[in-house]
Amino acid sequence: MLTLGLTFERRGARAWELALGVALGIGIADAIVIATGTGTWQLVLVVCFAMALAVLAGGGVLLVNQAAVSAVLVATLETPDDAFSAGRFVDALVGAGVGLAANAIAPVHPVRLVLRRSEPLLERLAAALVDVADALGSGNRDAAEVALERARALDPAARELRAAVGVGRETTRLAPTRRRSRGQVEMLAAATESIDLAVRNTRVLARSAIRAIELREHVPDVVVDSIRDLAAATSALEDHLEAPAPDSPAVGAALRAAALASAALEQTSNMAVSVIVGQVRATATDLLLALGLSRDEAIERVRSARVELEV
Repeated sequence: MLTLGLTFERRGARAWELALGVALGIGIADAIVIATGTGTWQLVLVVCFAMALAVLAGGGVLLVNQAAVSAVLVATLETPDDAFSAGRFVDALVGAGVGLAANAIAPVHPVRLVLRRSEPLLERLAAALVDVADALGSGNRDAAEVALERARALDPAARELRAAVGVGRETTRLAPTRRRSRGQVEMLAAATESIDLAVRNTRVLARSAIRAIELREHVPDVVVDSIRDLAAATSALEDHLEAPAPDSPAVGAALRAAALASAALEQTSNMAVSVIVGQVRATATDLLLALGLSRDEAIERVRSARVELEV
């Protein structure tokens, strides 16, 4: 139950640590209690021995803690009357082994796991970009602050997505029934790195919008439109990750965002707008990378977006 009860990001190697910690703590405590009985100093002794052996075995925090907890449980039970028996130690190993085997035979689906974490993140990222565009379009500083807070609030979801990718990779390595999903998981892993960069760039974009509003700079309408296109590309990226397609509408939306942002530099040369344009282009590049383009191809297409789309 302990092994299978781990949350999804604590499977695999951590499950092995937990299983070994339980067995180690029980085995050490059994041996010491048989020889010395139970009591306060025996409790201290079994905990020290269990934790020390777990550390010497190279275990992490989970293994060390579980060894100590299991040892405490045994040391506080009634002293057995018979000689030392490895029964509980073996029971712990068998139970943990059954749990690990069950996890390997019927593991989580790695692709669905990652998609369940990516979809809400992309929806919220697109909404944050729309908020930035609305704030810039209306010149409302308070709305821009709200957009920034919304962008900052994406960090926990981004961490969950990275954790899901780690679990997906681990599952394709350890579970025979999921190895055929390795290619999809690696594709999603590469997209996750770029999505994480897009989240960071969106925060910078929101701060740049606040600065432009504070300075009362003239922000051309094409800049606002370019940010809306970024939001559209982000929404379309969600569908692409679920069913990859070379002609994904996300590509066109990201390129259109870059082209419109570049066109804005012909209407104004103020520093605040230049910074916003740079962030729009950077975010468009991130989204193209998430769509599977190589870095060189993504950069080149963003640079030539105006010519390619005739904006």
